[in-house]
Amino acid sequence: MDKTQISRGQEWIEELLKLGDISGNVVPTEEEDSYWLTIQSPNISPEQAKNLIGDGGEGLDSIQYLVNTILNLGKDNGEKVAYTVELNGYRARRYQELRSLAENAASQVRQTGIELEIKSLSSVERRLIHNILKDSEGVETYSQGSEPDRRLVIKVKA
Repeated sequence: MDKTQISRGQEWIEELLKLGDISGNVVPTEEEDSYWLTIQSPNISPEQAKNLIGDGGEGLDSIQYLVNTILNLGKDNGEKVAYTVELNGYRARRYQELRSLAENAASQVRQTGIELEIKSLSSVERRLIHNILKDSEGVETYSQGSEPDRRLVIKVKA
C-alpha cells in the first residue's frame, strides 16, 4: 500500500467532512487491486449519511471521483490506482446487488440469445458490471449512448 497516497486520500476526505461540519474519520484498507477509504460514522447522523451517499450513491460517487482524480493526477495509466470510498456499507451492499443483477442478466442472455440493456446505472456501476462479467462464459458487455442516457449492454459473445 502506498502509505503517502492513501494518507493524502484519507486527509482529503476528513477535511471535506470537516468543511461540511461532519465529525468522522477515514480508515484506509487494501483489498485485492484497490484501496478502500471507509468513512467511520459513529457521530454521523442518519441524515448526514444519507446526504453524503446521495440518491443512488451519486454523492459517494462524486467524492470517490474526486479522490481518484486528485490521487492519480500526473500518473501514467499503469501507475494509477483505484480508490473506493465507503460509508455505512453502501458500496458492499450495492456491489452484491449489482453482482446479482449482472449474473441474472447474463443468464437470461445465454438462455434467450437476445441482448439485454441495463439503464439507470452510474459510470461506476457500469464499470463494476463490466468487470463482474469480463470473464463470464458466453457473454460480453459494452456501453452505448451518451450521458446521461448511457446504457450497459450484455450480449452473446461473438
